[in-house]
Amino acid sequence: MQAVVFNGETKKVEVADVELAAPGAGEVRVKIAAAGVCHSDLHVYRNEWDVPVPVVMGHEGSGIITEVGPGVTNLAVGDHVVLSWVAPCHECRYCLAGHEARCQVAATIVAPGGVLQDGTSRLSRDGERIHHYLGVSSFAQEAVVPASGAIRVREDAPLDVIALVGCAVATGVGAVTNTAQVEPGSIVAVIGCGGVGLSVIQGARLAGAERIIAIDIQADKTALAMRLGATDEIDASKVDAVEALRALIPDGVDYAFDAIGRTQTTEQAIQMLGLGGAAVVVGLPPTGSKAYFDPLVLGESDQRILGSNYGSVRPAVDIPALVDRYMEGDLKLDELVTARRPLDEAGAALDALNDGSALRTLLIPAS
Repeated sequence: MQAVVFNGETKKVEVADVELAAPGAGEVRVKIAAAGVCHSDLHVYRNEWDVPVPVVMGHEGSGIITEVGPGVTNLAVGDHVVLSWVAPCHECRYCLAGHEARCQVAATIVAPGGVLQDGTSRLSRDGERIHHYLGVSSFAQEAVVPASGAIRVREDAPLDVIALVGCAVATGVGAVTNTAQVEPGSIVAVIGCGGVGLSVIQGARLAGAERIIAIDIQADKTALAMRLGATDEIDASKVDAVEALRALIPDGVDYAFDAIGRTQTTEQAIQMLGLGGAAVVVGLPPTGSKAYFDPLVLGESDQRILGSNYGSVRPAVDIPALVDRYMEGDLKLDELVTARRPLDEAGAALDALNDGSALRTLLIPAS
């Protein structure tokens, strides 16, 4: 099959012919319908995260099951699925407590990564191992993934668009509903209006937030945020984001979401909080990044800093529910798709995300 391979050279990928072995016990093979290009892929492309190479990129995707491995009883050939890069083991103490995004087994796949849950790879080229990315590797015509990472969804949903639910939408909406548990009437700020940030904004709207302030350096993105549920916008290319926020909300916000994940934006989120507020770090920074905050202010103001991994989702529960909300018209996904490109334009899609000209590009493999 064809797949997008990163060999460790910054900002260079190639579409190559690779071999995909049959699914092992507890695994399924999926024909990829679409794969979303995400900032986590961009971190790899820019060599900001340490990943084993060569690696087939991509962790956001959707498709149809074409083969099931031994022991898989809850999925069948022909099922439509959204891929979850957290594939819960359902046996560790976090899974048993209902915190599947913290699954200890899934965590070993994310870091150091490169393999599936049995410690081996299904990908190779001329006898050389090729690594999986986040246990998914969706920038390809097919993928073999753990069965718990292939989430069956309704078959009337458009397979290409719902690929976004596998990362951006689950991460953004989940950060609001699961991690922060935003209450109706809350005041919310969202720093960064990319695919994840716009999903945070939609989550805040669905949660009944009274005011939602969208913050970005690109006016077209905050304008889209206003159409998706934001009540106010701040162009951070022209003003200091914290000062502008305080001009709008002098007492500070109840929740500030950093959907970018840079040191500056994390610090800004903390500085935007009011009494009892929570800063939620949703975007992931380059390895080694450090942010500063004043613990005295945090303590005196009864404030919190929350990390949100994958929106604290329960994949088998939350992903089908998000697809349902899209089909019911409550959740807007089509507006997040900037373009559709073939696999051999993966480099161009990553460049467009890097320069800010794209929200989400869908890579559509050739049949």
